[in-house]
Amino acid sequence: MRLVLDWLDDRTGYRRLVRAALVEAIPGGAKWRYVWGSTLTFAVAVQFITGLALWASYSANAQGAWESVFYIQNDMAGGWLLRGIHHYMAHATMILLVLHLMQIVVAGAYRAPREVNFWFGLALLFIVLGLSLTGYLLPWDQQGYWATKVATSIASITPFIGPALQEALIGGADYGHLTLTRFFALHAGVLPGALIALIAGHVFLFRRHGVTTGERPAGARAGGNPDGQFWPDQALRDAVACLAVMAAVLYLVIRTGGAPLGAPADASEPYAAARPEWYFMFLFQWLTYFPAETEILGAIVIPGLVVTLIALMPFAGRWRLGHRFNLGFTGTILAGVGLLTWLAYAQDRADPEFVAAQHRAEAAAERIVELARGPDGIPPSGALTLLRNDPLTQGPQLFADRCASCHSYDGHDGLGNELAEAQTAADLKGFASREWLTGLLDPEQIATPRYFGGTDFARGRMVRMVQSRIAGFDAAQRDDLAKVVKALSAEAALPQQAALDEADRDEIAEGAALLASESIGCTECHEWRGAFEQDLGPVLTGFGSREWLTGFIGDASHPRFYGDSNDRMPAFGPDEILSEAEIGLLVGWLRGEW
Repeated sequence: MRLVLDWLDDRTGYRRLVRAALVEAIPGGAKWRYVWGSTLTFAVAVQFITGLALWASYSANAQGAWESVFYIQNDMAGGWLLRGIHHYMAHATMILLVLHLMQIVVAGAYRAPREVNFWFGLALLFIVLGLSLTGYLLPWDQQGYWATKVATSIASITPFIGPALQEALIGGADYGHLTLTRFFALHAGVLPGALIALIAGHVFLFRRHGVTTGERPAGARAGGNPDGQFWPDQALRDAVACLAVMAAVLYLVIRTGGAPLGAPADASEPYAAARPEWYFMFLFQWLTYFPAETEILGAIVIPGLVVTLIALMPFAGRWRLGHRFNLGFTGTILAGVGLLTWLAYAQDRADPEFVAAQHRAEAAAERIVELARGPDGIPPSGALTLLRNDPLTQGPQLFADRCASCHSYDGHDGLGNELAEAQTAADLKGFASREWLTGLLDPEQIATPRYFGGTDFARGRMVRMVQSRIAGFDAAQRDDLAKVVKALSAEAALPQQAALDEADRDEIAEGAALLASESIGCTECHEWRGAFEQDLGPVLTGFGSREWLTGFIGDASHPRFYGDSNDRMPAFGPDEILSEAEIGLLVGWLRGEW
C-alpha cells in the first residue's frame, strides 16, 4: 500500500496538499469558538450533495415542478429524508453564517489586513439569502409562489432599473414557466458557482492572514495556553460540531416528516397565508411600517445604508472606540431583527383571517396528497386540476364568494371566517340530512335564523303549519314525523347517511307513505311522487338529491321550486353567476361528495 501511495504522491503531490490543508498553527490552542467556519463549510457541502441528488429527480417546469417534488417527497425511496435534510440544513446554514460573522466582529477579525475577507463574508451572506429565496419557489406550491411574488415586487421599486429587473427575474409580464426556470438557473447554477468562488477566496485569505484571537500577537502565549495545530486538535472539535449540526437537522427532519409541501401554485387563487421563511420575516414586518409612497425607504434606502455601515466596519474598527461602536451597532441590528421577527409572528397568531387562511392552506396541502394518491393518480394536466375539480376544496370557496352574503355554513362563511353581513337565509350545514330536516320541522327552530327566520317565509304557510299543527302532535304522530324525516332525507341519497338509509329501509318506506297522508299533510302544498293538492312549495320528490339541488341552485324561481314566491335567491345558472361546473362543485360539497 505504501508503494502505491508513494507512486500517487510522486504523480500528484497530494501529501503536500494534505499538509497545506491540515498543518496550521492555532495561536493559544484549539478552541470551540473556532468551529463556526468549519461547520458552515460542512453545511454548504451537505447542501451541494443533497441538492445534486434532488436535481436528478426534479423537473424545472411549471407543469411538472410540483409533481416532481411530490414524487420525491412521497414515492422516491428516502426522498422525504433527502429533501428534509436539504430544507433544514438551509436553515442551519443561515444560523451558522450569522454566528460566524458575529464571531468575526467580536474578535475584531474584520480589521486590517482582513478587510477583503470580511467583505467576502458579507457577500457570502447575501448569496446564501439569494439561494434561500430562489429555492423557496422551486416546489411551485402556493406558499413559495405567492411569497416569491411579493419578494420580486419589491425589486420593481429599485430606482431606475426596478421594472426591468423585475421583468428579468420573472421572465416576462407575469409569473409562470420562465420564472421557475430562471430561479432554478440561479439556484442550481449561478449562485452556487459564486458561492464556491467566494468560499475558496475566503479560505485562501483566512489561511494567508491566520487565526485572529483578539488576545495577543502571534507566537506569544495566551493565558498559559501553548499554540496548537489544526490537525488533530481543532479538527476534532470541528468534526464534533459538524456531527452536532447534522444530528440537529436529522432530528428536525424525523420529527416533522421532512420539508413541507403545500398545494400546487395557483395564480387564480389568492393566498392570504403566504409568508417568507423566518429569516426574511423581519423584513416582511419592517415593510408594513412604510406606506406605498415611502416603500422605497424601507425596502431600498434604509437597508442599503445599514449594509454600507456594516461594510465600513473595518475602517471604523481601527480604533478602540470604533470597535466598540461596531459591537454596539451589530448588537442593535440583531436585536432589531429579532424584535421585528417576533412581532411578525405575534401579529399573525393574533390575526383570525391569517389563522383561518393558514388552516385552509394546511387542509389543501393534505387534500392534494389524498387526491394524488387516489386510484387515478395525477392526471397529465397536472395536480392543480385535481384541486380545481375537488368539491371539498372548491365548494367552500364558492360558498364564501357567492352564497355567504345570505346563507351561513355552521355559523360561518364556509371558509371558517365570520360572516361579513347578518345571516338572512338558512344555514346549509348538513342540508337535507336527518338532523337538518328535524330542525326544520321543529316549531322552536323553523322561524330562527338557522332556517326561515331571516326570510319572507318566516311569515309563510310552512312556518305557520309547523308552529300550529306539528306543535300539537302527540307521541304517535311524532314517531310518524320521525319516519317522514327519514324518508325525505333518504331522497337525497347523502353519502354520509348511506349506511343509515340501508338499515332503516322499512321505516323509510313507512315514512314515504305517511308523507302523503292527511295527518302529516305535506302534499297539501308540495308535490310528492305525483301527489299534491296545491303546488305552492318545492317538489319533494328527490329532495336534496344531486339533480334536485343542482336545479335549485341553478334557478330557485323555477315552478318546480319556489316559483313566483322565491325570496331573493339568484338564478345562478341562467344569469351565468356560476358555471355548470361550479354549481356541480358547490352541490358536491354541500352533499359531502368527496
